[in-house]
Amino acid sequence: MIMVTCTHSLYVWPVASSASSHDQTPNSMCVELDVSLLPRLCHLKRLEGQSFGFMLTQQSGGNFEISTVELWSPAEAGGLREGDRVLEVNEEDVGHWDFSRVVKKIQSSGFHLFLLVLGRAELQQALSIGLDLQMLAKASKGDGCSRPRLCHIRRDPELGLGMSVASVEAGPKGRYAVSTVPHGPAERAGVHHGDRLIWINGLLVSAITNSALHRTVKRSGDALTVLVVDANSEACYARRKVPILPVMAQGCGLPHSATSMHLVRGDNGYGFLLRQERLAGSRRIVHVLREVDAGSPAAGAGMEDGDLLLAVNGEAVESAEHEDIVQRIRQSGDEVVLTSISVPGRDFFRKLDISPLLFHELTPLTTSAQGGEHFHL
Repeated sequence: MIMVTCTHSLYVWPVASSASSHDQTPNSMCVELDVSLLPRLCHLKRLEGQSFGFMLTQQSGGNFEISTVELWSPAEAGGLREGDRVLEVNEEDVGHWDFSRVVKKIQSSGFHLFLLVLGRAELQQALSIGLDLQMLAKASKGDGCSRPRLCHIRRDPELGLGMSVASVEAGPKGRYAVSTVPHGPAERAGVHHGDRLIWINGLLVSAITNSALHRTVKRSGDALTVLVVDANSEACYARRKVPILPVMAQGCGLPHSATSMHLVRGDNGYGFLLRQERLAGSRRIVHVLREVDAGSPAAGAGMEDGDLLLAVNGEAVESAEHEDIVQRIRQSGDEVVLTSISVPGRDFFRKLDISPLLFHELTPLTTSAQGGEHFHL
């Protein structure tokens, strides 16, 4: 099938195999499709310590379905329904992902989660007439809609940041366009000339004054982190009434990243100590890797004293109890995969209000099965 999107309608027509069919125009062949078959985008918003309130199940064939939606939960408030087929997570197609990767992507989403879904009845109707689900997903967004980019720009001694910011005159207030120096620091970091500036150092630019924005740029020091999107995609998100957030972004040149280490137990264990500590200047409790023994499996895997533990065997543990984490490591047997980040790295992502796991592919110790799995999120 081929699909064409127009302003108010979606059209499909079969691809004929005969040579004469190529002379037919789309207008003579196309059939209007009920727009109710387009996927829904559900925006789920949760609070600290709260789950999203749904159960994700992997069906036979590797498809992902919402099997339970809790009453009064962020999932229910966001419009998620039992039986929904999940097509995308945070603007990424998950059709070919394994179950564990989808779960980890959702777990690392922080307080905001975007799920593109198709209801059970709509799914059956779409499949019955041979519609491609990926094409339906694209049609629901519009032509040329791209994900935003989270870019880290390092200041150059001569060129500075290699960019300037100016207000966009047309449309709502609080919108800014970026002009870049060709091949300068901003462009090297992934910013394109004409991009729309959405966030700067964790601040939503539409929520601050023009003078505050320019002060932030001037006082940014050696580097600046911005969330940008091209003008066409900005209009696309506005038309869909979808906020542009870092959780849906591609990471470009970010200065810090999480590290996964595969440890195999030696004669004297793994060779490190896990401690629960309070971060200096805050009330936050963290799990810290300490006393890494020279020559130990931990040291050989690259563990650094003072790094913060983020995940065990692909399962996020930042908010877990210390005893539960220790038990998970012990139950892992003679092998374990630990994911960690430096304190400066954790501070960088916390300033942006996103998880350091967001741009890190968590790898579980074992691969998931092809059906029957479920996970509460």
